[in-house]
Amino acid sequence: MNPIAYRNLTSYKYQLMKDYTLEINILPDGDIITPFIDLSADGVLIIKKNYAWDGPSGPTVDTNNFMRGSLVHDALYQLMRGKNLKISERDKVDRLLQAICREDGMSAFRAWYVYKGVSLFGKSNARPGKDEEDIVYTAPEAKN
Repeated sequence: MNPIAYRNLTSYKYQLMKDYTLEINILPDGDIITPFIDLSADGVLIIKKNYAWDGPSGPTVDTNNFMRGSLVHDALYQLMRGKNLKISERDKVDRLLQAICREDGMSAFRAWYVYKGVSLFGKSNARPGKDEEDIVYTAPEAKN
């Protein structure tokens, strides 16, 4: 019997059930390809099936008009933490969150304070090196 490798997902609440594609106004110098997130040089973002994220952060409620924005925002912040996307793109990413929330029916006032919250308090979450290494556990082989 082959052992399995797995990890605990303690800091995530949601998992994407199919690929999600969106054209955005963030254009990296070249194509970014990672196991769960791709961003082409012409602004096509693909967040792949099984991507896990924690949903809206801060003192807020996880409402339907916040979910898509939180998915895209978390994925792009992850690219910044991984040094795939320049940290100088952070305001565009935060504004994109605001725009997606408005598109999905969030009130202008709530979308504005969502933007203000991430713009004032999100910098540490975009800073490269914040992600901890995944701890991968290997289950022992069964003994006969």
